[in-house]
Amino acid sequence: MDPKGWRLKLNDGHSIPVLGFGTYAPEEVPKSKASEATKLAIDAGFRHIDCAHLYNNEKEVGQAIRSKIEDGTVKREDIFYTSKLWVTFLQPQLVQPALERSLKNLQLDYVDLYIIHSPVALKPGEELLPKDEHGKLMFDTVDLCATWEAMEKCKYAGLTKSIGVSNFNRRQLEMILNKPGLKYKPVCNQVECHPYLTQRKLLDFCKSKDIVLVAYSALGTQRLKQWVDQSSPVLLEDPALCAMAKKYQRTPAQIALRYQLQRGVVVLAKSYNEKRIKENVQVFEFQLTSEDVKVLDDLNRNLRYFSAQICKLCIY
Repeated sequence: MDPKGWRLKLNDGHSIPVLGFGTYAPEEVPKSKASEATKLAIDAGFRHIDCAHLYNNEKEVGQAIRSKIEDGTVKREDIFYTSKLWVTFLQPQLVQPALERSLKNLQLDYVDLYIIHSPVALKPGEELLPKDEHGKLMFDTVDLCATWEAMEKCKYAGLTKSIGVSNFNRRQLEMILNKPGLKYKPVCNQVECHPYLTQRKLLDFCKSKDIVLVAYSALGTQRLKQWVDQSSPVLLEDPALCAMAKKYQRTPAQIALRYQLQRGVVVLAKSYNEKRIKENVQVFEFQLTSEDVKVLDDLNRNLRYFSAQICKLCIY
C-alpha cells in the first residue's frame, strides 16, 4: 500500500487516508496490546490511526506511533491520527483541556483530526459513564453549536488540523452547518456503517455537503455481550458476502472493506491479529464489479449492532 496514495480531500484542504486502523479493544485486553497492534498496523502500511479518550489507550497508541517515527519507518507527517472528544467534555470550556489531555497522553504536538464522539452529552466529570444511585446514565444539556465553536478554537490553536463529528444524524449536522458565524464545517461524520447498515441517505447528504463519511464497525462487531444483541446475524458469515469472497479469492472482511472504499467512504478496520491486520491492507489489490457492489447494497437491513441507548453513545 502506498502511504501517500488512496486519500480523500477534506473540505478544509487537508486529506485523509481512506483506510484507517481502529484501536478500540475491550477492557479485558491488556493495554500493551494496543501498542503492539498499532506498530504491526504501521509496519503493514496503515497510516490512518483512529483512537479516542474513551478507549483509555492513547498513551500506548502514542508510544507505538513515536517508536515507528524514531526507528525511521514513518515521519510524523505520514501519520493521520484521529482522537475524539468524549461526551462528558461537551461543555465549551472543557473542550480544549480534553484535547490537551489527549495530546499529553499521546506525547504528540497535534492530532490530525479531532471529532465529537457523540452528540449526546453526559454529566461532566472524571467518570466516563456517570450514573445515578439507580444505575441510570446521567445526561447533560449542552448547546452543540457552542461546543463546535470550541472545536474551531482548537483548530485555530494548532492543536488539531481538522475537526469533525461522529454519530450525528442529518438534523444534528444541519444544526452545525446552519450555525451563524460558522467558520469551519465538520470534515467528517463517523458512524456505524456496513452492508447490513449502508447509511445510503446519510452518505448522500454528507456527500452533498462535502463531508466525508467514515465507517466504524465496518466488519460487523466484536459482539461484546454488554453492548450487542447476541441473536443478531454475524455479518462476516453472510452467505452472499462469503460467496463473493470465494469468487474474488479474498476474505469476507476484505470484501466488506473494499465495498466501502468503492462507495467513497473512509473505512476503519479493527483487529489486533497480525494476520488479519496484513490482510486488511490488501483491499487496494482488487476491485469489485458494479454488479457486486449492488449485491452488497441490497444486503441492507438497517441493522444496528448496538442497542438504542448505546447507539446514542456509541463507544467505537
